[in-house]
Amino acid sequence: MFEHVMAARRRLEGQAHVTPVMTSATFNERVGGAVVFKCENFQRVGAFKFRGAFNAVTCLPEEVRKNGVITFSSGNHAQALALVGRLMDVPVTVVMPEDAPVTKRLATQGYGAEVVLYDPRRESRDALARALQEERGGALIPPYDHPDVIAGQGTATLELHRQVGPLDMLLVPCGGGGLLSGSAVAAHGVMPNCRVIGIEPELADDATRSFRTGVLHRVDNPPTIADGTRTPSLGEHTFPLIREHVSDMQTVSEEAIMAAVRFFFYRMKIVVEPSGVLGAAALLSGVVKPEGRVGVMLSGGNIDHLTMTRILAAAPEDA
Repeated sequence: MFEHVMAARRRLEGQAHVTPVMTSATFNERVGGAVVFKCENFQRVGAFKFRGAFNAVTCLPEEVRKNGVITFSSGNHAQALALVGRLMDVPVTVVMPEDAPVTKRLATQGYGAEVVLYDPRRESRDALARALQEERGGALIPPYDHPDVIAGQGTATLELHRQVGPLDMLLVPCGGGGLLSGSAVAAHGVMPNCRVIGIEPELADDATRSFRTGVLHRVDNPPTIADGTRTPSLGEHTFPLIREHVSDMQTVSEEAIMAAVRFFFYRMKIVVEPSGVLGAAALLSGVVKPEGRVGVMLSGGNIDHLTMTRILAAAPEDA
């Protein structure tokens, strides 16, 4: 799998942004460690998802691309695939939950994709997407459980290693596990002694329970503010990769997630969405203790104004 990540890096050269690495003396003082942040919130479409989407579409045969691609996504993968479709002249259809952030839906449509809304309480996004695929043809590119998507996501860790050198610990958000599995594969390919730790919300702890028991668990439509982690479970590709390459999984509270969003907004002057701050939240809340040189993947910055207003109004003095 590591060879696939290396090949994805070659495909993405000149296409994906080389995102910045940032540090914060205040953060380091609070957690008692040396931490670097890989800012994928500055990636194209505002999230790491561009990497996997571009790699996956690029790997499709030309005759398949002509029939278009279909996906299901709460927003970031949707935007990424829509942008890739525009860049490569590939029609894109996205199945999206009705309660997805409005900013993500509008951005997806703005890139030219067709958005098909569904009610997550009564309908299955997987089933709806597969029905559309049967009706229209084209390729189904899921948001995380796809080898080419996973390989593309792993390039963020290769890039981080190139920028800062070896790390002792890498904290990565986990929803469906595409970024986490790709990051873990990449990390162990270039820095085998690095401990990769996946972080997810307490309210969406399916991956943590799956990791610890070896049995795939589900949490359907979890009520977490971290909308990018509302995936029901890990996938058939991501689950075994995470079991093989990830050192540990931990969860963080909703309060810790919101506090981390506020920290980046007030202290570092950057916008990171709730799903993107999970690693930082684990350190700030003490769930994970830093060891040596620590990398934290900030996976995205796409947040609607109502959610940000709610987070900032909750406790503006705690930054």
